[in-house]
Amino acid sequence: MAQQRSAALLTEGVDPVTLEIIRGGIRAIQSEMEVLIERTAMSPFIREKKDYASGLYAADGRLIAGKALPFASDLVTPIFDRFPPETMKPGDIYWYNDCYESRGAVTHTPDQVLVSPVYGEDGLIGFSQTWAHFADIGGMRPGSLSADCTEIFQEGIMVPTVRLKRDGVVNEDLLRVFIRNCRFPALVRGDLRAMLAAVALGEKRLEELAQRFGARVLRASFDELLKRTGEAVRGRLRALVPPGTYRFAEAIDTDGHGSGPIALRYKLEATEDGRFLLDQTESDDQTRGPVNLVLNRKAPGVLVGVYLLGSSTEISLNAGAESLFDEVKLRDGSILQPRFPAALGHRGVTMLRNLSGYLGLINQASGGQAAASHSPYVIWLIRGTSMEGERFLMSDGVACGYGARPFADGHDAVYLVAQENYPAEFVDISYPVRVRTYALNPDTGGPGRWRGGCGVVRELEVMAKEAVLSVRLDAIDHPPWGVAGGQAGRAGRCTVNPGRPDQRALKPLSDGNLLKRGDVIRLETGGGGGWGHPFDREPERVLADVRGGFVSRDSAERDYGVILSRDSRSVDAAATAERRADRPAAALFHQNGYKEYLA
Repeated sequence: MAQQRSAALLTEGVDPVTLEIIRGGIRAIQSEMEVLIERTAMSPFIREKKDYASGLYAADGRLIAGKALPFASDLVTPIFDRFPPETMKPGDIYWYNDCYESRGAVTHTPDQVLVSPVYGEDGLIGFSQTWAHFADIGGMRPGSLSADCTEIFQEGIMVPTVRLKRDGVVNEDLLRVFIRNCRFPALVRGDLRAMLAAVALGEKRLEELAQRFGARVLRASFDELLKRTGEAVRGRLRALVPPGTYRFAEAIDTDGHGSGPIALRYKLEATEDGRFLLDQTESDDQTRGPVNLVLNRKAPGVLVGVYLLGSSTEISLNAGAESLFDEVKLRDGSILQPRFPAALGHRGVTMLRNLSGYLGLINQASGGQAAASHSPYVIWLIRGTSMEGERFLMSDGVACGYGARPFADGHDAVYLVAQENYPAEFVDISYPVRVRTYALNPDTGGPGRWRGGCGVVRELEVMAKEAVLSVRLDAIDHPPWGVAGGQAGRAGRCTVNPGRPDQRALKPLSDGNLLKRGDVIRLETGGGGGWGHPFDREPERVLADVRGGFVSRDSAERDYGVILSRDSRSVDAAATAERRADRPAAALFHQNGYKEYLA
């Protein structure tokens, strides 16, 4: 089979060297597009947070090169429903943010998508695409995301698939309507210009690649890259999951409107002939609050594919991973396939719990040979008026801890794939708040042979006359599970005025929290689950964690069985051996106690 395919590729003029040059070329184009967005966008959530992505697609709409952001791989094919490829022309740009019409290609309204067809000497080659999260597009509250929302109409203006540009001319009337609905028009206008420039750059660079190698060679290379990725992810999943039927369950704590826990249930059937059938129909019904997720049916393969490929440099993530599951079953009206107009704004909680569920399935099938669970990243928004009378909006995603792996600790203080935190200096000069504390949150990483990653502590003092805080936390009642004897990660919390007489704890998914000048907000984010029994961690590693601020002295003794000297500079070997002789029993999973199954 491989020899036949190689012969076919050589017929098209694609030798292995050419294929690698093209693979590197499209990745370079995609990176250049993203650099352009980052350097020219106006909103901090794009420019500083880097909540954007670009991609290149084949002529049939399949992703060829994109950021390792597995929630958005099928961004082009929804356009074909209204604008078939044969009706497109050079110079076109298409635009949408409609979550329901795009079947979950985008999953909440702030995410805007621009797509441009790219042509060679003999017709359509593929597509250039940009995507970015806009700071505000109208809706119930500034930022367009709120735990108070109960329908998508409250989450900002919806743009069905429209043709924004025809024959190289932008439809300015469409832009005026959109921008008129936004509270911060200058930021939105600048972000749209950045996206338009980036999608045009991708179109130009892909045309240049086609001119260099020829459109036929480019198309044949795309097909081969897709096949390689598909074969790689299926082979790696087969190595982890033997034939059989496996079940797992995850839970979202609350929807912010009284519902919860909300269960995500999974069944995976691996057949003797190498097929994988994924069934998520037993997941709970959609909720009134905004944690619903329109899960694109192609997303599960890419989500799991990202994990299976890991840090591979030989195989690129692309739409080839979409074929990992031979069948994906979802239920209409469920939390993963809500009916219009269910609110979706805080679907990020469900996204991350869903990804954790896939890891749980693999662990159940492989006896704990995958990573432990992770904390869902935390979002908070502070809106109000500065002392000078200017309206402000600080929307920020804050780092959390990720699960340990069978070969290494989990990552500390990371924010969803490739995004970043706002530097303290940037926050101080950009918003009427002052950063008082920014540090690791010790003991949040789940204890294990390999420790879960730690979350962070971020503390702000309000310098505005008044403000309103929205916060999104999860995995408190159902913390990120540990695996193979590892313990669950510890949860986060949000407190106003900690240690003062007027201290108050905020609901983890809430909005409308009133603040005044001088109030202090302390946000503590959670950690990831541990892997392997904590008593198997080398005492020297535990000592290093204590001295580095990741683990407390009390946790070292209680959770790891490691006794330190009085000055915490060395391990008391004899006392540690005696403590570890009383080894606690463990099980495959740990979440509020050890369990063989989470179902």
